[in-house]
Amino acid sequence: MFRQIFFARLKLTAATTSMLIAILAVPANAQDTNTAAEDAYKEIETVMGGVPGFVKAFPKAGIAGAWAEIRDLEFSDKTALSLKEKALISIAVAAQIPCQYCIWADTRTAKHNGASDEEIAEAVGIAALTRHWSTVFNGLQIDFETFKKEMGGE
Repeated sequence: MFRQIFFARLKLTAATTSMLIAILAVPANAQDTNTAAEDAYKEIETVMGGVPGFVKAFPKAGIAGAWAEIRDLEFSDKTALSLKEKALISIAVAAQIPCQYCIWADTRTAKHNGASDEEIAEAVGIAALTRHWSTVFNGLQIDFETFKKEMGGE
């Protein structure tokens, strides 16, 4: 009920309000949260062969959404990027964060999906170059509008 009142105050159309309510749907109580979490755990076990401890440590209120995001974006082969490309991007980002857990898991995933050691090294090298030049641009306070002009942009 609160959501309907909130969206009514925003003076949104009925279609927009319905869409936003559907997008922002959250479990109404602890029982719904527990049910959504248990359903997610069952699916994770089916897909991964078990539920890792770090998944069980994640707040129950968010695990269904977190799993859906990973399942539908990272694990799906029905997206714009291949599983190998996604893993290479993840390795590059993880190297910069840094996240040893991510590097280990994403390297295994990349290799499982056909990435060579050279491709992994290149992904990390590109991440390093990006970090390097970002440090230069920001540290020297290079004017962004001038940068865009000099690089052939607007």
